[in-house]
Amino acid sequence: MSLAEDQQSNYAEEALKKYGYRPEFQRELKRFASFAIGFSFISITTGIFTTYGYVLANSGPLGIWTWPLVIVGQLFVSLVFASLASRIPLAGYSYQWTSRLANPKIGWLIGWISFFFLIVDVVAVDYAVASTVLPKLFGYTETNQNAWLATIIVVFVQMLLIIYSTRWSTRVNNTAVGTEIAGIVGLTLLLVIVGAIRGLLQPGHLFSTGNAPSPWFTLGTLTTSGPFMLAFLLGAFTIVGFEAAANLAEETQDAHRAVPTAMWFSVLLSGIVGFAFLLALNVASQDIAALTSSATPVADIVTVMLGTVVGDIFLVLVTFSIFACGLVIFITVSRLTWAMARDERFPGYQMFRQVSKQTGTPVAATLLCGILIEVVLAAFALLGILVPSQSTTLGNLFSAATLLPAIIYLATVILYIYARRKLPETHGFSLGAWEWPIIILSLVWLLFELSIFRDAQFAAPWVYSVVMFAIGLIYFFWMLITRPKVLQAAPQEGESGTAA
Repeated sequence: MSLAEDQQSNYAEEALKKYGYRPEFQRELKRFASFAIGFSFISITTGIFTTYGYVLANSGPLGIWTWPLVIVGQLFVSLVFASLASRIPLAGYSYQWTSRLANPKIGWLIGWISFFFLIVDVVAVDYAVASTVLPKLFGYTETNQNAWLATIIVVFVQMLLIIYSTRWSTRVNNTAVGTEIAGIVGLTLLLVIVGAIRGLLQPGHLFSTGNAPSPWFTLGTLTTSGPFMLAFLLGAFTIVGFEAAANLAEETQDAHRAVPTAMWFSVLLSGIVGFAFLLALNVASQDIAALTSSATPVADIVTVMLGTVVGDIFLVLVTFSIFACGLVIFITVSRLTWAMARDERFPGYQMFRQVSKQTGTPVAATLLCGILIEVVLAAFALLGILVPSQSTTLGNLFSAATLLPAIIYLATVILYIYARRKLPETHGFSLGAWEWPIIILSLVWLLFELSIFRDAQFAAPWVYSVVMFAIGLIYFFWMLITRPKVLQAAPQEGESGTAA
């Protein structure tokens, strides 16, 4: 290895010490594993299987054409985040970045929003597999009670795997990425080829509005979003979480180079493969009205076109992909919890900042997240029972899991504009002359995305966000009063209790 290469390979460790921390994890993750983290968090299988029915109901098949616009918007955001990940390769991602772009107080608030976003996102993903996939795969009746019980089991298995070993968790995830890419690409080709041979393709469905309200191309009113805007939720729910690769930066080899590439490439590849699959679903669909009323429209299309055997194989693929997606999000929230506890900025930090010597994982932080995931699951299930006029439990969950990252992304990009000049010199990734165009387009996209959530159907996600933020503020003000020094400055070399 040359001197230059050796210096580059040591940059991540030097950065860790510069920011006041000592290494506590083994750097076991390589480039593909880093990419796999972002790709699995996005999980086009999970996103499309969960929200395709929502788009059919609210926007019709025509709604899939908003997908490329979402990809472009999120790609711009991922490039801004890639610049941050290259300069600040620390676990805690947005929490760490905004703590240094602004100050630890702002960083903590963004970190707390990220925390309760990740908690609800695990619930959304695991509840999706429990309510829309497992009943069809195993042939039992889908009820709220069955979905709740199945979700509990899925979360418990994920928690045990994360506690046991990061290496085995990422091996499961790496395998899921390979099967998801191969499965979705193969399924896309099969739908088109078999449909053409059988003469069942419906090209007109690519531009059908189905049962969506009219007019279609409308932005809505001050309190409602039209079919055109609601269609963006298909991509907006799916193409999030690419930054999860940065949350495992302290476990990634050459993190300052591997993580930025993993982030933007996972968005690009997911976008291309996902859009091809959506086109195939539209042309292979038959009865739009029946699909709109179905809880599993994607599986129905596959089964009608390719038969029950292929349909069941596809459901196995979907189950594995969604499990891996939930697993990655669970890992991400456990690492964020650990990162905030390491800085003594999380309730019970003395316990949750510990990394087990036996497993090399933050066991206590993972257990805490598992318990909170179950609490949030119960809260959303109870909401569905008490307020049946609101959206379905799954609808509320995926809406909350779309709203919150948009808020986090917007806050981070704004702070990047404000303080990017005081960041360390970039290593391995740079926006160069494209920095300002990328920033401006990121802002335009994120403001547009947030405007979708003015619709009254998103009341529950807003309530969840406000309540969880208020809970965080209680602890935030308690820290300001009892331990003000904790939020005064970010750890620096030789100053942190965990510094080398």
